[in-house]
Amino acid sequence: MAETERVRADVVVVGAGPAGIAAAVHAAEAGRSVVVVEGLSRPGGQIWRHRARSQLPRRAWRWLHRLDHSGARVLPGTVVVDAVAGKDGVWLTAERGAHTILVQAGAAILATGARELFLPFPGWTLPGVLGVGAAQALLKAGARFRGLRAVVAGTGPLLLPVAAALTRAGARVEHLAEQAPHTRVRRFAGSLWRTPGKLAQAAGYRFLTLRAPYARGMWVARAEGADRVHEVALTDGRRERIERCDLLCVAHGLVPALELPRLLGCELHDGFVAVDALQRTSVPNVYCAGEPTGIGGVDAAILEGSAAGLAAAGRDPLAGAPAGQRTAQRQFALRLAQTFALRPELRALARDDTIVCRCEDVALGRLRGYDSLRSAKLATRAGMGPCQGRVCGAALHELLGWETDTARPPIFPATVATFVEAARGTDGPRTDTGEAAS
Repeated sequence: MAETERVRADVVVVGAGPAGIAAAVHAAEAGRSVVVVEGLSRPGGQIWRHRARSQLPRRAWRWLHRLDHSGARVLPGTVVVDAVAGKDGVWLTAERGAHTILVQAGAAILATGARELFLPFPGWTLPGVLGVGAAQALLKAGARFRGLRAVVAGTGPLLLPVAAALTRAGARVEHLAEQAPHTRVRRFAGSLWRTPGKLAQAAGYRFLTLRAPYARGMWVARAEGADRVHEVALTDGRRERIERCDLLCVAHGLVPALELPRLLGCELHDGFVAVDALQRTSVPNVYCAGEPTGIGGVDAAILEGSAAGLAAAGRDPLAGAPAGQRTAQRQFALRLAQTFALRPELRALARDDTIVCRCEDVALGRLRGYDSLRSAKLATRAGMGPCQGRVCGAALHELLGWETDTARPPIFPATVATFVEAARGTDGPRTDTGEAAS
């Protein structure tokens, strides 16, 4: 039988990226007992993923050091699979290997981050084709790319730092292709004078990749190869450019990780969790910070996490994050969204024989004629594989306008034993969620 641990705290933080770390630090330093649930093996999230802290920028190291000394308890390698919120607090069911962890807290701060949006195109399932964020994670985990020819394409501010990181790792970046038009990118770059730190970073990344052509208004049309990717066709809509490559890194932006907010019943607005000035959601005792409330980058995540931590601890969050700073970050997030908005051509790249759901090997043509993800699931099993629609769900929203189904437990694959233990051990309110889990 799996071991079960029961944890009580004033505040539980789900996610230990920049937003979650800032939230935990401020709540703990305000005198509250805090537990942090993190799916990765160490805190930092995707943006501060690391093997050794000496590899991190000074800012990340300082926040992690502050977390270490805040008194907050971190549960690494732990995944939340079910959650219930009531007027007296929040109850979480989590797994760490064969270990079941039941968390009861007066308040929860959701800092679940975001994941890459990957729009299918012919050849996207070939080995050697991966997300830009995935390439970044592999680099931070110690993967070797020395000598490989790489093409980095897609959209967003992550293209340049990942291309620079690949260059430092010994790869030869042959081409950078940004789908956003040149005029929009130039306007965005010109606005960075308001944030000198970001401007200096961007200039440094471009300096490292100067040998690679950097095209704006160009995107991936298809990838080709036999056993793995060997070349990629880039297009501006009028003509194509063929680049030989061993590695194709593609980004189509980020989408918020909303499984847990949806499960708890948090209200959404334009695809993000709706929060007030105190980072409170529509569900009592539940706060949210970082990318689930809007894709804004690490600075916005830290400000929101700080505000959520202070508010959950009963302190004034505006004292730690002046309104002007938060307004500036919201404006920056808006400029990001406007600059790197996806062009309609990207939604027309997939052909009927292009795989959309990799887990269940479902091509786009098999989904024609259905009016919702639910009806397509029943007929084709699209979105029912190991990733539970985390990849194809967002893609199908972009391609066909389908909304993601209502979240149901478990929101991540879990053992039956975990829910047996949860049914035996919880003293929180039981809802339809809990009954289904048990």
